[in-house]
Order: sequence, then C-alpha cells, then structure tokens
Amino acid sequence: MSESSISLNTCILILKEHHLLKSCATQDVVSTKMDYISYDSRDIKTNTLFFCKGKGFRPTYLSYAKENGAICYVAEQPYPEGKGMHALIVSNVTKAMSLLSAAFYRFPQDDLFLIAFTGTKGKTTSAYFLKGILDKLNGGRTALFSSVDDVVGPKPEDRFKSSLTTPESLDLFRDMRRAVDNGMTHLVMEVSSQAYKKNRVFGLTYDLGFFLNITPDHIGVNEHPNFEDYLHCKLQLMVNSRKCIINAMTDHFDEIYAAATTTTNPDSIYLFARNDYDNPDLKRPIDFRFASVETDMCETKFKLYSETDAARNIPVEGNYSLKMIGDFNEINATAAIIGAGLAGVNYQDCYDGIKNVTIPGRMETLTTAHHGTVIVDYAHNKASMIALMSFMQKEFDSPKIIVVVGAPGDKGISRRAGFSESLSLYANQVFLTTDDPGFEDAQVIADEIAAGIDHDRCQVMIELDRQKAIAEAIKEAKDDDVVLICGKGADPYQKIRGVDTPYPTDIKVAQEVINKLEN
Repeated sequence: MSESSISLNTCILILKEHHLLKSCATQDVVSTKMDYISYDSRDIKTNTLFFCKGKGFRPTYLSYAKENGAICYVAEQPYPEGKGMHALIVSNVTKAMSLLSAAFYRFPQDDLFLIAFTGTKGKTTSAYFLKGILDKLNGGRTALFSSVDDVVGPKPEDRFKSSLTTPESLDLFRDMRRAVDNGMTHLVMEVSSQAYKKNRVFGLTYDLGFFLNITPDHIGVNEHPNFEDYLHCKLQLMVNSRKCIINAMTDHFDEIYAAATTTTNPDSIYLFARNDYDNPDLKRPIDFRFASVETDMCETKFKLYSETDAARNIPVEGNYSLKMIGDFNEINATAAIIGAGLAGVNYQDCYDGIKNVTIPGRMETLTTAHHGTVIVDYAHNKASMIALMSFMQKEFDSPKIIVVVGAPGDKGISRRAGFSESLSLYANQVFLTTDDPGFEDAQVIADEIAAGIDHDRCQVMIELDRQKAIAEAIKEAKDDDVVLICGKGADPYQKIRGVDTPYPTDIKVAQEVINKLEN
C-alpha cells in the first residue's frame, strides 16, 4: 500500500470544519506530521496519531502508545498520561477517527463507485450478487466488504475473513485505499446499523444505497436500546446516498422513503416489489416488479419487469436464473440487478454475472441416502428463519423440519424470542446449541429460547456441543426430512469468553457426520 501521512495542522482544520474540536494542546503545528494512525496501543509506529476510543479504553493504553512512538492523541478528554504529546480533544472521538482516517488515506472513496446495502436480512447475499455482476463490467475489479469475506484486490492475499459486518472506520479507509491501489474501481459493502451507531461510516456518501427490509433485531444492552434507535440508524444510509433503491414491501416503508427524500430527489429513488404486491397507500408507482417462474433445490428462476419510464431507461428487464435457491433470494437478486443497471450494466451481463454466484455458508445443500436433505444457512434472526423454513415447507410439501440453532451471547438479545416464535411456527424438532456465546452462559441462552417454544408443536433438545448437536440432528432425520443447520454459516470459529476458538464450520461437520453414517 502506498505511503500515507497527515499533518497536525490538517487534523485541526478538519476537526474545526466539522465542529468537533473542543481544545488542543499542541506545539509546532505547521511542521508536525503523523506517518501512521492507530486505535490499538499494540499497533504503534514512530510518529503515530493515536485514537483513545471504546468503552474499554484505559489511560495505560495511551502510556503504552506514547512509549512506542505515538506523538499525538485524539480523545474526548485530556489524559495526564499524554503529557508531552500533542493532544486533540474532541466532542466525539469516533466521528473524529472516521474523518481523520479518510484524510490520512487520501480519501479513497473518491476513486471508487460506492454501493451499500442495509437491511435486517439479505445484505450479504445482495452484495455478493452485485459483485458477481459488476465483475462482468469491470473485469473483476469490484471490492467487497461483507460479513463473510472482504475482497480488496485480485490476489489470494487480498481476500480475507471479515471480523465485523462493517469495519471500524480506520480499518475501512485503510482497506479502501488498498483496494484503490490494487486497481479496484467499485466497492460493494454491507452497512450495519452499528456502523452508523458507532460512526464507522461517518462522512461517507454512497453512489447507490439499498434498503432491503427491517424487522426487530440487534436490540439489547450492548447494541440498540430499542427498535426506534435501530430503525433510525438504518435510515442514515438513505440520507447519505445519491440514489436510493428501496424494497417497497418492507415494514416502515413510509419512514424509509421519507428519509430518502430528505437528501435525494424522488427521480433518483427507485422502488421494487413482487408482481402481486399492492399497497393502495403508496403515493408513487413501483418502478420494478419481479415474479417467480420456477424454484426448486437446484435453481431459482424469476422474471424482472420494468414498470415505469425511469425503470425502462435501465435495460435490465428479463428472465434470470440463480444458483442460490429460495424464493426469498429473488428479492436480493432484484435489488442487485437494479443496482447493476444503475452502474451501467446491461441485461446480458446481469444475467451472466448473477447466474453462478454462490456464497459460503448460504443455502449450502448436502444430500444423503437415508437421512433426508441437510442444509447449512446463515439464517440468524426471526425474519431469515421464517423465510428459510417456510420455503422448505413449500418445496418439500410439508416435511418434518429438524433445526440446529443457537443464539449469540452479549448481543442480539431480541433474537432469542424471535427464534422461539419462528421454531414454534415451522419446526418439528429443534436442537438448541452454542453459537458464539461470548461471556454469557450457553446453557442460559438455550434455556431462554426453549422457554418460549410451544413444546406441543416442536420437540426441544438441548446439546451445547455444536458438533454433537449436528450429528444428533442428522442421525434423527429420515429419508424425506429436512435438517436445517442455522446461524454460523461458514464461520470457522466460536466466540467464547473473548477468544475466537477454532471450529471446523457447519458444512464440514455435517459432511463428516454424513460420511460416517453412510460409509
């Protein structure tokens, strides 16, 4: 990656411009420059600009950073440990970090066509679909920031597992610069509600912003205090996008559309929905509609229609085929195709680019001789669980549905009641197990989910060893049953008490179980 630096004077000017600077203790402002930036006291070089951020920040971290070469710190209060350093005291350190990181890495967003997806479900699939199409347009020069993988270049070392759906701002701008230096021209990314809650994308404006859907999620002590806060954070993507694409079928549509119109002309807002969707309260026509043609366990076929003049100016109408099964993926694909059309892709390239897209841990299917169909999917909240199980119910003509699932600790507390509700509606049997328990007791989490399940409709088993739970579920299944292994997808670890503990992934565990049973 090319060398970067930022002068102290530039930092002061940027912070003043955005009304963030409360005070500063500096000397030799003009000639002082920083050659590295960090928010981690273990990652310090000579002449580092250091950000004092996070609930767990301790003044000793600043002492350690100073000893190792940090010469300036940014914080919301002055620290005695920073004596002798330049100090920039700000009203909001996460906003300051985003703005100064963008400047340090020479505003890489200006050299990329920026596209962002938000929604309770479907962000990852939509992002992968759009990357698949755009790669046809630009010869594989589409960067990706997702909850599965980050891609910042064409080489194997430029693809790596992501640690957050949306990275911390400093990491985000660093990876964007790396993508630009690698010749990438487009960036498709997921933007979580936490990204706006914690100012990870503060100051960014997107060329295209998508709102897929919203249902209650990520509500808890360490996340959003209530649904209103969750929705408010999601809406910020609409406010910060030049063109907005909205699923007209989503809950809270009026609020989402209103947010989009605060900064975007209605001519640059595009709506899409199923062909049979009707909302008499809608104050404008739906631009694109889609209809199922055929969906089975091999492929999903659907047709996209252009309904308005604005839509007809984007040449993407036609029939499409997906390797990603499930009628719910038609929504994700439609969003991606509209986005591709707005980026200049024609119908044929859209068709060719999307038809073979697959995603690790999303709707991965294993067939067995005598233990039914086994499916690994990342479904990890009420909405995605209902979409997955209802599709299986239709596809297999009301089979016995056996589910393996757990809920994470320390976050997403609201998901637990959602799991109970969705399992009561569709599952015949569930194995409650461990899924990133963090600092919580996995047994307590499982008991919490179990308490909300209708035990007359769904048989509940608790097996905290996830590999054993998967094995028991597959052993239990008969020829025509469906086993759904939900939540972790392709994650190769369990988050346990602050440690990423290696885990072989659900698909590998399931395949090994099937091999042993049918050897």
